[in-house]
Amino acid sequence: IEYIVSWYYNKVNDIKFSSSLGKFVGYTEIGVKNAEAWNNDPSYLAQWRAQKETYCLNNIGIDYQAA
Repeated sequence: IEYIVSWYYNKVNDIKFSSSLGKFVGYTEIGVKNAEAWNNDPSYLAQWRAQKETYCLNNIGIDYQAA
């Protein structure tokens, strides 16, 4: 299971968080700057890393039963 959140602006992927990487990755100049700032904030990064357990692992059983 992987938790991915991507932010787009004008149809261009600016920044992405991936639970398999455990950090933010920037794809544009502004995205790289934001990714650096967010990756250097341990509490913010921990909040995003916890989203996999909070969202994905609680719903995986429900999704498999529905399929």
